[in-house]
Amino acid sequence: MPWLRWAEQGAVRPLLSVTWRADSSTGCTHWRVSASSPDVAIAVTNLSKVFRRERGEETHVALQNLHMTVREGEFFCLLGPSGCGKTTLLNLIAGFEQPSGGKLEVFGKAVSGPSPERGVVFQTELALFSWLTVEENVEFGLKVRHVPAPERREAVQRNLELVGLTAYRRRFPHELSGGMKQRVQIARVLANDPNVLLLDEPFAALDAQTRRNMQRELEAIWARTGKTAVFITHDIGESVTLGDRVGVMTRGPASRIKRIVEVDMPRPRGGAMTERFLELYNLLSAEIEAESTVG
Repeated sequence: MPWLRWAEQGAVRPLLSVTWRADSSTGCTHWRVSASSPDVAIAVTNLSKVFRRERGEETHVALQNLHMTVREGEFFCLLGPSGCGKTTLLNLIAGFEQPSGGKLEVFGKAVSGPSPERGVVFQTELALFSWLTVEENVEFGLKVRHVPAPERREAVQRNLELVGLTAYRRRFPHELSGGMKQRVQIARVLANDPNVLLLDEPFAALDAQTRRNMQRELEAIWARTGKTAVFITHDIGESVTLGDRVGVMTRGPASRIKRIVEVDMPRPRGGAMTERFLELYNLLSAEIEAESTVG
């Protein structure tokens, strides 16, 4: 009898693959248990992005020969020096920009433009609508998509509870702290139930203590939702605190991913300065320093 594979349908991806085979000569059943291979959420192959001026032939090669895969349910951090093209890569995955060459797929489909399946949390609080309340901001995308009112109310309530802002639902953005504004952005993105979260340095403008608190909150939210996340940062400690893996980008122009580092630390992490944290921090710091001194 051929090998058969078991997998629970319609549930969270199983961590183990169980296969069995019946031996006709002995009448025994042989079992094999192994770790299942995670599905690929984002596949980037030989990607390039060239910006051209509206007039003239001058060009800027932002990305070149870039390869990257992000696993389903993974928290993947992109780390690199300023100007290396991290945000350009995120914009390509989001569909805000189109590649000049190569291949970019999300869950097996080529990215041709923006989609509610890929939600973006921006660096700036200006991404919120200042004339709308917290709950109206969270509801906005659902209204644009003509989601029925009862479903909108349920989604708004669920995600405000998730980010701890239920008591502030009728406040306006100018009445909130920086950390609260970013939590509103996260709730607004999650209300649309995307497959992928794209976060462009969302905590860069926050003070150190608020930033640490937001890192812990984001890790907890990600753990509860199981979303695939791509997080841009120039903060080495942040990448070690949040990432399952960290992709280190070369200095631009013509940037690419030079190395991917596995963050083999248990969760939740909370930014504790363990021995392994410091080892990974120093390893990534050396990679970034090498890029800063190139040329």
